[in-house]
Amino acid sequence: MKPATIKQLKDELKERDQDELLEICLHFARFKKENKELLTYLLFEASHEPGYVEHIKEEIEEEFAQINPLSFYLIKKSVRKILRNTKKHIRYSKNKETEVRLLLYFCQKLSDLRPSIHRSTVLSNLYDRQIAFIRKKITTLHEDLQYDYGRELDELDRNV
Repeated sequence: MKPATIKQLKDELKERDQDELLEICLHFARFKKENKELLTYLLFEASHEPGYVEHIKEEIEEEFAQINPLSFYLIKKSVRKILRNTKKHIRYSKNKETEVRLLLYFCQKLSDLRPSIHRSTVLSNLYDRQIAFIRKKITTLHEDLQYDYGRELDELDRNV
């Protein structure tokens, strides 16, 4: 089955009444966990972005606390999973400042990780790629935010 285009979906949704739309949304949410998470964000957390960011930071912190430090293989798998989840939450928000804040926090937690990530080439490269990505994203923000996040990023780089 070939999916319809966004325009076709939009036109079709305009023709439906409110009860049908509600039923479609609930069916959509039952289908996949990510759909339910996105709907939860849109309904409950989109109006209070700082609270959402703090909630995701707590999740990141909990996930980092659960990392098994016995081997770099396990650390690498866990870190990639945490980054994947973080990027998923960033996609829900679509806010550039939220993206920078969450990725900075992820890099902060990654640099604080013991044993040091610089003893593993893969983890070190992952960290460097995220730092480069954050630098690129910072340039798209407002000047004041660029300065603030730029300083925070430079301080993070110095501490590593």
